[in-house]
Amino acid sequence: MASSRIAQLETIIRRTDHLISQGIRTSATFTRWRLAIFLTGLVGTVTLYKLNWYHSGNLALGAFLTIFVTVAAYHNRVEIRIHRLRQWKQIKLAHLARMALDWAAIVPRAGEGPRSHPYAADLDLFGPHSLTHLLDTTVSDHGRERLQSWLLEQPPSPAHWHTRQCLVKDLAPRSLFRDRLALEAKLTGDQEINGRRLAAVLEHPTGLPYLDAILAGQSLLALATIGLASASMLGLLPGYWMFSFAAYVLIYFMTDQGEELLEHAVGLHHETERLATVLGYIERHARRRDTPLASAWANLIGAASPRLHLNRAARTLHAISIKAHPLVHLAINALCPWDLWFTRQLIQIQHEIKTALPHWLDCLAEIEAASALATFAYLHPDYTWPAPLITTGEQNGTPPAFNADRLGHPLLPAKTRVANDVRLKGLGSIHLITGSNMSGKSTFLRTIGINLCLAQAGAPVCAYSFEWTWSRLACCIRVDDSLDAGLSFFYAEVKRLKTILDATKERSLPPVLFLIDEIFKGTNNRERLIGSRAYITALSQGQGFGLVSTHDLELAELESTIPGLCNAHFQETVSAGTLEFDYRLRPGPCPTTNALRIMELEGLPIFSTPNIRQNGPRE
Repeated sequence: MASSRIAQLETIIRRTDHLISQGIRTSATFTRWRLAIFLTGLVGTVTLYKLNWYHSGNLALGAFLTIFVTVAAYHNRVEIRIHRLRQWKQIKLAHLARMALDWAAIVPRAGEGPRSHPYAADLDLFGPHSLTHLLDTTVSDHGRERLQSWLLEQPPSPAHWHTRQCLVKDLAPRSLFRDRLALEAKLTGDQEINGRRLAAVLEHPTGLPYLDAILAGQSLLALATIGLASASMLGLLPGYWMFSFAAYVLIYFMTDQGEELLEHAVGLHHETERLATVLGYIERHARRRDTPLASAWANLIGAASPRLHLNRAARTLHAISIKAHPLVHLAINALCPWDLWFTRQLIQIQHEIKTALPHWLDCLAEIEAASALATFAYLHPDYTWPAPLITTGEQNGTPPAFNADRLGHPLLPAKTRVANDVRLKGLGSIHLITGSNMSGKSTFLRTIGINLCLAQAGAPVCAYSFEWTWSRLACCIRVDDSLDAGLSFFYAEVKRLKTILDATKERSLPPVLFLIDEIFKGTNNRERLIGSRAYITALSQGQGFGLVSTHDLELAELESTIPGLCNAHFQETVSAGTLEFDYRLRPGPCPTTNALRIMELEGLPIFSTPNIRQNGPRE
């Protein structure tokens, strides 16, 4: 199925390249025609004027200008089409890059993950080669933040999740709609739509006391000045216009909004036009009734048409932006009260749409985030849609569970990805994962976490089957020390583990699915073993279930004392003097270690003693 999708995208790209080549040839033809028309018109018109055939020369000049302008208009349309096709090709190439995990060809988006989050850093949700790097196809700041919130704020309420996934499933096969949405935004600018800035301007007070009266007075003074100046030029009156103009200028400087209005309005019309274009495109496609897209549009916007209001706002902001050109600005305001008129228009627009704008931006964010997940689903047709298990607690309903068949990591290439099955059921259920260095323990924990994150966001997951109960995800996989906070690595790890343990004590919330990698790796063997036994025992008694990986094979003995704990492991084989890993999860504790083998292969000195074997049970 994935190869079929790749073939479709490659076919579209080839056809687009063909159309671009045709367009370039057509554009070159138009260029030659424009040059020929210009030279012919110039020679012909000059010749007629030289022959004193002025009437024929005027007619020829008008005819050639008409032909030239017509050809130039068609040429401009061809250039616009070529630009549109190039942008379309870039969108399709980005899809291929996402399928191949060609990170260099996927443009990263702005935004950093939260510093203290239960799982964002552990699961590589942000930054280069991350999940958001792969998923994010949004076009506005609100859409980007909404997608991030779906990944970070989990679990959602079942009702919200169901509505969200219905929208994602509705948009998944509609690749033309999703890509055209991105295209419409790209054609109006390369940067993301900054709805936050627009909202700030529309909420900013720009009122002026007695504005209507001042505007009426300035209009009368402007008309009087024009009339008196005209009469003075015709010699009918002396220069009385200077008095009305002086009064006009005095009032103008007394009521000038100055740099404040300039700072808020200049360039903002571009953002408004882009937002109107994107919302107008969604509005046209949301007219089909009884679809999740139509429901989302109706619930968040209602009967309003944001495109018309935003286009009017864009025209007003564009007019105010003339302040960016001081000479033109002064010349126009010398003839009429331009600033006052459009300040009044802006105040009216503020009253009309400032309360509706948050709903419009919210609707756009919802559809953008769902569209990003739908694109992910479309590009990975072999992924499965997860199914939540209905649960009201272990006593009254289905016990907390996590079941997945052939679960793989979506950020690893399909050719090298190894899938494993996972079965967790009931509070206190713990898989203790042991294994050699580099055998895949950390990746396996991240595989579970990132797929659960995708499932609870409403996206498909990299698995053959996937079902789970709503869970609070908490990880201790990637722990860094902090010089600024004065934290050592071990103390930072202890604080993270304490946070997870405290979360399992919250009985009123959904259970915690914890993923802990190499527990207490920041301390010595003896204290690590004592602390790990006590901590895992406490975890088994709380409101949670999950996986803990360790190098301490002695912890495997906990299987006999903790009812919900079972052992599993990854292992390696030695072939031709090198270590080989199959990354397959196997039941039971790991029978081998490889630390000494790795040191030996890298040329470090190894002391062989009867009590230490390079590929045997650990002490």
